[in-house]
Amino acid sequence: MKRMSLLLLLLAPLCAALHAEDQQFARIGDLKLENGEVIRDCVVGYRTFGTENPQKSNVVVFPTYLGGRSADLASRIGAGKMVDSATYYVIAVDSLADGISSSPSNSSTQPRMQFPKISIRDMVNAEHKMLTDSLHLTHVLAVMGFSMGGMQAFQWAVSYPEFMDKIVSIVGSPQLTSWDMLLWRTELLAVEADPDWKNGQYTTQPRLHLLDSVHALVLTTPEHVVSSTPGKDFEKFFAEQAEDGSFDANDSVRQTQAILTQDIAAPFGGSLERAAAIVHVPALIVINRQDHLVNPTTSIQFAKLLKTQLLELDSSCGHRAHRCEQAKIGQAVNDFLQQ
Repeated sequence: MKRMSLLLLLLAPLCAALHAEDQQFARIGDLKLENGEVIRDCVVGYRTFGTENPQKSNVVVFPTYLGGRSADLASRIGAGKMVDSATYYVIAVDSLADGISSSPSNSSTQPRMQFPKISIRDMVNAEHKMLTDSLHLTHVLAVMGFSMGGMQAFQWAVSYPEFMDKIVSIVGSPQLTSWDMLLWRTELLAVEADPDWKNGQYTTQPRLHLLDSVHALVLTTPEHVVSSTPGKDFEKFFAEQAEDGSFDANDSVRQTQAILTQDIAAPFGGSLERAAAIVHVPALIVINRQDHLVNPTTSIQFAKLLKTQLLELDSSCGHRAHRCEQAKIGQAVNDFLQQ
């Protein structure tokens, strides 16, 4: 019996670790949105990686990208990756409308297009409420993210400037450029014009071939597509651009509409300079000069205004530099967090 008790004692930390990364949910009640509407009985999903230290000074919040889920961020967390869970307690948060947190696809009271339009700021407000009310955190070491997650990191910096010590935005944007607006409106139109979308009242998930094609055109660069895909393999390449159907079309619409609201300077008359004035924490901003999906212009401007660290990449991977250059980015992030 003593041997069994000792064995259970030794295995307990391992068992806890095995379950630490499981999907978890926080019920944060009704969430009032920027536009005055309400998400009723709002739920925010999250997963945790690593161990929180006694001082709670090693917490890193990591919200998801467009169409991404907290489970997808697991491949970016660990030794030699974007953030090391051996050192940091990483909370991967499911952004609103990702199909895990409250979304058009899973809301019983506000299903499909009855689910209200949301903004990046709404996503951040929901995450803040989850962290403070459910996880009882009053301060964290850093908020980081890439793509739409990087947009949220910028929003965190102006919405809750005292909540974190640092921010990391990777191929994100603090304020959409005219190119971004053109692109994201085109992607939205590609969904709305699809005959299978049926104004969100579909019974079978639309394939959204036009959306996939538009996205593929700007996700990397012509150089990357030509060098990685010989012409004889085009049909296979074209077929691979289709989404696997796991991201609901209505969820895609609401998240794309949220991206179209991205402007951290909106409360400051559109002035990035005035927005930068209230950011009191150091930032690491990572951009790719060849990013055609999220234009880097305003990120570069904001880094200059903050007089903060800017890592400039020049990769034909385009927006996917966050994947192609993961080792370089991970080293920069971990160096920055240790400063």
